[in-house]
Amino acid sequence: MSLVKQTSVYFIANAASAAFGLLNVVVFTRMMTPAEYGVYIIGMALAAVLGAILFTWLRQVIARNEARADGTDMRATVITGFVFVSLPLPVIALIVAHVMAYDLKAVPAGIVFAICVGFYELSVELLRARQQTQQVLYATLGRAVLVTLLGCGVLYVGGDGHALLLSGALAYTIAALLVGRDVWGRSRIDFSQARLLHFIAWGMPLTFSIGLLALATVTDRFIVAYLAGSGAAGQYGASVDLARQALIIPAISAASAFVPIAVKLLANEGKEATQAHLRNCLELLLAITLPCCIGFAMLAPRIANLVLGEEFRAVGASIIPIVSLAVIFQVFVQQYLHISFFLSSQNRFYLINSVITFVLGTILSYFLIDAFGVVGAAWGRVAAEIVSLLSALWLVRQAFILPFPLMKCAKVACAVAAMAIGIALVDPLFRNGDKVAVAVLVPLGALIYLCICWALDVAEIRAKLSRAITKMKLRPTP
Repeated sequence: MSLVKQTSVYFIANAASAAFGLLNVVVFTRMMTPAEYGVYIIGMALAAVLGAILFTWLRQVIARNEARADGTDMRATVITGFVFVSLPLPVIALIVAHVMAYDLKAVPAGIVFAICVGFYELSVELLRARQQTQQVLYATLGRAVLVTLLGCGVLYVGGDGHALLLSGALAYTIAALLVGRDVWGRSRIDFSQARLLHFIAWGMPLTFSIGLLALATVTDRFIVAYLAGSGAAGQYGASVDLARQALIIPAISAASAFVPIAVKLLANEGKEATQAHLRNCLELLLAITLPCCIGFAMLAPRIANLVLGEEFRAVGASIIPIVSLAVIFQVFVQQYLHISFFLSSQNRFYLINSVITFVLGTILSYFLIDAFGVVGAAWGRVAAEIVSLLSALWLVRQAFILPFPLMKCAKVACAVAAMAIGIALVDPLFRNGDKVAVAVLVPLGALIYLCICWALDVAEIRAKLSRAITKMKLRPTP
């Protein structure tokens, strides 16, 4: 399946997932107080860090070996590592929480959530590596629907943030079981203890670095909770999650198709073919990410009023534009620059990038939050992402050299600028009608952007559309 087709399938899956995630924010911020939602946010942040620490090395084993399509079957190694290496480690989190006198009820819920999400993501990663995109679609849609239904059910009967975490864990587990036969069926027993030990030694530096990166991504939530309380953390986390659901999912959809194809090209056709593929990848990544981030930032106050609960809206209107800017840097680093480290097998570069980002980002965030509250937290996120970008660019020069096609990027920037000007001119016409404004401005911005993309032939859109039309004409009628 081609890059565009795979990206399209992943985009459909993740767009539907983002839509349900948006619905979750709408419902949860109306059914929960900021303090209750803050407990849920902190539990999710803990789960994100644990998931990165526990399962990153297994995801990399799958992506690096299963994606080669040379007959290698890593499933026995993956499930053994999951059960006997990753699962015992959460005990450490409980010990740390006990020493820090943290909410011991929230920590077990976060751990359970992290384990269930890890099992689901390993299953999907195996499907993605084998380019079984339809099964990835089914798993993603199933998980999105279940998280919403079970979460709403738990809150309807009076559940709190801890119960919401556990309902999410159940949803991820059921979604993984729905595609269990496709993932684990007809599996060859191809287990080697020596190979498992090799992957543990190879993957631990990467796991530690990605864990640090995940911690750097959510440290602001912990600091806000520490300095301003769980209510402020809930308000801040709701706005950040809203931006992430809307903006990062499309980028991940594209990157999900980038890496397996790049690994296969590097193994079979060499460096030049891989770089040619990555040129197209960067253009497509920017063409998806930039208009989403800029448009979302411009409409942030209206979106906050429509989506968030009343107690969350003021904070959302002030910080969503800032978070949208941070997402641009985050996507460029994690979905593109990190491909260089992966293709060159330089796991230590992940570690260096993560340590720099975590240390400097945390220091900047702490002082900004202490001085400016939740707005300072948003600017701290921007500062951390810029630090991550600069350090990653420095490291890429010593790893797999990535292409940076300036003309392709400039065409995307021109299309985004035209879109932004159109929205800025029309937006003042809608003074108080947020629903009407969003209903008009989003399609208007998309239309302007697509027209300029067509005129400038961004991502070779004209040629690809012509080929698609030709195939439809040549398709035999039933």
